[in-house]
Amino acid sequence: MTIAQLAEPPYAEYIRSRIRTVPNWPQQGVMFRDITPLLQDPKTFRVLVDIFVHRYMDQKLDIIAGVDARGFILGAVVAYELNLGFVPVRKKGKLPFDTIAEEYELEYGSATVELHADACKEGDRVLLIDDLVATGGTMIAAANLLKRIGANVVEAAAIVDLPELGGSQLVRQQGIELFTVCDFSGH
Repeated sequence: MTIAQLAEPPYAEYIRSRIRTVPNWPQQGVMFRDITPLLQDPKTFRVLVDIFVHRYMDQKLDIIAGVDARGFILGAVVAYELNLGFVPVRKKGKLPFDTIAEEYELEYGSATVELHADACKEGDRVLLIDDLVATGGTMIAAANLLKRIGANVVEAAAIVDLPELGGSQLVRQQGIELFTVCDFSGH
């Protein structure tokens, strides 16, 4: 056991051990961290959801925003458990009403996310959820969209941090609090 592992919450290794690594996907050199095994096992999925529910149950949040697409899975369940509404931050061209958009860079290209212009009210306290933080571009773009419509992003959260890609540091440098369940530093 490493010093870093001693400092981790006891659930971090449990969750990390159930994430599948797919080498060279979606392109050569990318080590894709696949959360679908977490979702397939009911016990592991419940532990994962409970980690987030227990962290945020006393935060006085107004809404959960989930990032397309895996952030929808966790975000919607956490919103349900906390008796909150859920808003999707979607990839460009997927929302049917008036939207605002933000372009960003990711580890293997660029993309644009959109949010309905009426997704939140001015001053709403929002938890932003995605499956992982890589370069931080998606999380920062989603937070920027929420801020543009007047929401207060209380915290961003993800299952996985990939610290070598620098995204978690960039998210924090933007003044966004960040919680992750586990990381793949040196794994």
